[in-house]
Amino acid sequence: MQKLPPIEKLYEAYSALADNRIVLSETSAEVTSSDSSKQYKVKWNDTTYCSTDNGTYWQGYAGYPVIAVLILQSKIDVDKSIIEYFAGINWNSLNKKHKRDYHAALLEAFAEKQIAKDDIERIETITQQAYEQLKALDLTIVRRL
Repeated sequence: MQKLPPIEKLYEAYSALADNRIVLSETSAEVTSSDSSKQYKVKWNDTTYCSTDNGTYWQGYAGYPVIAVLILQSKIDVDKSIIEYFAGINWNSLNKKHKRDYHAALLEAFAEKQIAKDDIERIETITQQAYEQLKALDLTIVRRL
């Protein structure tokens, strides 16, 4: 990939998975936003992906809908035991509140969910491993297929 997403986008992908907000087909997926106000379309052909979410479309990195699809496709391996920690998080609201400071939004999500410090460390380690997998993927991100 030419441009990497902020690591916090993986946590947003976990929420999409935990909340079952992804409908996957053979070459596309529909992903509902965390506040249910938007539907994002993800398409792919081999290792080329596009999506209508802002991160993918405007910033040129794999946004959380693409990352969630990559996890479902087993292209990124994540310990599934951490996914449920992220159910029901309204990332749209948190990201707006923190003016797109994604790390601050993540810290508030950890606090809201009352996740223990040891669990946070384990989650962050697993997420860093997933991020390294994402970095290693030979993906092309485009605006349209």
